[in-house]
Amino acid sequence: MNNRTFSTSRRLAVLTTAACSLLPLSAGPLRAADEPTAISVPQNAPYLDAHKPIDARVEDLLKRMTIDEKLSLIHGDSKFTTPEIPRLGIPRRWMSDGPHGVREDIGPDTWDPAGRTDDFATWMPVGIALAATWNPDMATAYGTVIGEEALKRGKQIMLGPGVNIMRTPLNGRNYEYFGEDPFLAGRMAVGYIHGVQAQGVASCVKHFAGNNQERQRNSIDVQMDDRTLREIYLPAFKAAVQEGGALAVMGSYNKFRGQYCCENDLLLNTILKGEWGFKGLVMSDWGGVHDTPGAVLRGMDLEMGTGKPYDQYYLAGPFKDGITQGTYPISLLDDKVRRNLYQMFAIGAFDGRGAGSINTAAHQTAARHIAEESIVLLKNENATLPLDTGKIKSIAVIGENAVQHFAYGGQSAAIKAFYETSPLDGLTKRVGPQVDVTFSMGYRQPARRRRGAADTAGVRTSDAATVAPEPDPALVERAVRAARQSDVAIVIAGLNHAFDSEGTDRRDIKLPYGQDALIQAVVQANPHTIVVLMSGGAVEMSSWLGQVPAVVQAWYPGMEGGNAITNVLFGDVNPSGKLPCSFPKQLSDSPAHALNAYPGVDGEEPYTEGLLVGYRWFDTKKIEPLFPFGYGLSYTTFTYSGLKLVKGTDPKGPLLSAQFTITNAGPRDGAEVAQLYVHPDQFALPRPFQELKAFRKVFLKAGETQTVSIPLDRSALAYYDPGKDGGWKAEKGGYDIRIGSSSRDIRLQSVFKLDKTTVEK
Repeated sequence: MNNRTFSTSRRLAVLTTAACSLLPLSAGPLRAADEPTAISVPQNAPYLDAHKPIDARVEDLLKRMTIDEKLSLIHGDSKFTTPEIPRLGIPRRWMSDGPHGVREDIGPDTWDPAGRTDDFATWMPVGIALAATWNPDMATAYGTVIGEEALKRGKQIMLGPGVNIMRTPLNGRNYEYFGEDPFLAGRMAVGYIHGVQAQGVASCVKHFAGNNQERQRNSIDVQMDDRTLREIYLPAFKAAVQEGGALAVMGSYNKFRGQYCCENDLLLNTILKGEWGFKGLVMSDWGGVHDTPGAVLRGMDLEMGTGKPYDQYYLAGPFKDGITQGTYPISLLDDKVRRNLYQMFAIGAFDGRGAGSINTAAHQTAARHIAEESIVLLKNENATLPLDTGKIKSIAVIGENAVQHFAYGGQSAAIKAFYETSPLDGLTKRVGPQVDVTFSMGYRQPARRRRGAADTAGVRTSDAATVAPEPDPALVERAVRAARQSDVAIVIAGLNHAFDSEGTDRRDIKLPYGQDALIQAVVQANPHTIVVLMSGGAVEMSSWLGQVPAVVQAWYPGMEGGNAITNVLFGDVNPSGKLPCSFPKQLSDSPAHALNAYPGVDGEEPYTEGLLVGYRWFDTKKIEPLFPFGYGLSYTTFTYSGLKLVKGTDPKGPLLSAQFTITNAGPRDGAEVAQLYVHPDQFALPRPFQELKAFRKVFLKAGETQTVSIPLDRSALAYYDPGKDGGWKAEKGGYDIRIGSSSRDIRLQSVFKLDKTTVEK
């Protein structure tokens, strides 16, 4: 545990009977009515009683705090901490970046590593990989690992998960998020948060809201209509807060309708705290606060990373001056402190938290299982996969990504991993002496360069994405020779964190470093070529996809990724991942690019596509994607039958349940994700052709049949009506209930008739 961490397991034997002398944040006496008296704190103070309700404990402690103590709790005193207040037993509060593990410690006042030897962590598969499992139980397991390791490292708040919707394939942080669909993102977020917070660590969901590109992220002004906001970009946050119980929400860097999101009255006060009843704290992204009035009045509770001396943060000295001068009532400060204390009491910060654990065998197993479930089999002609060591004697492994390590990439998501098993490591360990393995680089990543000054989050823009994709003839020739001399060639292709990174958007969705030409040359030399893609999203494949018999999407699969990839390639694990985002044939097929609505003009970003994000666009506009949302193959086959729609009888229960059977008709055990989409037959306002409203991952033995029942409530049929009597409206009429294996592979359909129109605020 870091030596600056206050040990909350120790009760204070004697509490001081006089106030500690704290350095003033600004000059000027307060009116007596504004400052609480510094009184002695008896050992039996109500706020120290863990059996009392949290709200009562918060109010008791709040009234005992001086104004300086209150102010110290709402802004950082280092890059990732708020100070302890020994007089009251308030511990130093440590935060850490995520969301794929607990980030290494840095110096208190610098972004440089602290050089510790006890800040290694388990590197989990990235967020989009977790979403590709379509398994909320995996999300809970994931969060449990993060929470246990954060607890061991003495952290109170973990900065994750990220739930921003994939609006464009170019966003450099897509790999951290849960894909293009708000319902899927919400289900994964809820599981993740439950796992983290069950360990006594607060989860901070981010980045609220409309943070869907890294280009101009600190200044772009996002413009979207109310329906787009409510139906696409807010639901995952709402689920995280109301169902997941997230104790913190992080504001984003961008503006929304002219106000910075960390000082946005509509987002923070009206919607988050008002409509959703959020009781936790709103935290700024590092450097996301720009002035004192905006932060004080528009909902910011904890200011972090502002590029100023700590006592001159906008919620420090300037805020105190405003209180002293009567500009702001003390009630605004009290509300912010109340929310910060609520978070601390909710995780047991005053009551003695558990010990936690780090890099356990269970954590490693969880990392591997999640990676295995995340891998998506995109193509498998002629049963090329799984591989059989009894039938092959030699394998050529080609591509720098076969030996590349990814844990320390991506800026704020970087993890100092205990180890990282590469694909080449996993393959050679799996085949042992039975099969000869030859490795050939095939391509080489140019030296990665960062340009420009670091921003307040320590991020500089990368220029790697502008490197021309020219192949190295010598490396290609060696790779072709290795492929020709082997029974099977496996090209480990894709991107790296020069492209999938905070602070940088991709320029296109092409494979860099001449990999398209490399794959074409390899498959011509050996038709038994398998391509494994490692990336945070879609890449173009048109130049070689028709020639290659098998393609696997492996994302950035965490520290056990090499073993997970190998287990899928050799059939030790039957792939069950499904795409959480559409893969377009070309970038111009994607909505924001088809409409020239990215990256914005004159500092404004119009979300011209509105509701038609991802598959909603492809399905409504009848554009064929390369691979559709929800798509993923298996080594077995699944059949669907017998759909029945059963209307609910409990007015407080589901509106209906979709009941059907799934049979594993193939020779291997496997898992299928049954996806439920709703298509309205008629509607007063434009709606997407269909929308995901439920799913269920079903695990079946070979030959097994299961009956699946998926409940739907009225909200699954509703859209947001922004009119004067607006709210969530489910219109009377027919709704096609569509059950399928992907958004473009619908197996069962039936119509549900809603008897009357309903509106909920």
